[in-house]
Amino acid sequence: MNTKYIPCLFTLTNLLFGVLSLVYTMAGDFQLAAIMVLFSMVLDAMDGRLARRLDAASPFGKELDSLADLVSFGVAPAIMVYAAKLQGLGPHGFLGLALALAFSLCGAIRLARFNVLNISTYFVGVPITAAGSLMALLILLSNKLPLLVYPVAMVILSFLMVSNIKVPKY
Repeated sequence: MNTKYIPCLFTLTNLLFGVLSLVYTMAGDFQLAAIMVLFSMVLDAMDGRLARRLDAASPFGKELDSLADLVSFGVAPAIMVYAAKLQGLGPHGFLGLALALAFSLCGAIRLARFNVLNISTYFVGVPITAAGSLMALLILLSNKLPLLVYPVAMVILSFLMVSNIKVPKY
């Protein structure tokens, strides 16, 4: 096998875990859905490192990574938190749904901006990987946290993803 495809396999596995998170959310298993997002985080950290180490970075890989990240760290956590905690928030659950949609949309904007800026020393805005993974961690701690944590965290993280805050790259 050509080594240039290995990082893309990690990216596709990241996406697979994001889709599995959505499946487990639909089944009502929010703990397992959250764990799938965290597995995605591990794979997302590995695909970029592998691409650089194998000299396999490509525009295709970058775009594939963004698509996978939108599902795994934007859509999956938003739907998971909505289904687990926010479905009844506001009249007919409208406020909870609006928060979940805002989180996903801000994540998409964050990823698109990342792809066009090409800044190598820092991120502009909080990376979607961090925001989505934090929401997954909050779900794993759900029996220890008050309900108010979830809408507040979604609002703050949505704002931070599209903000101009410079976040150092490590």
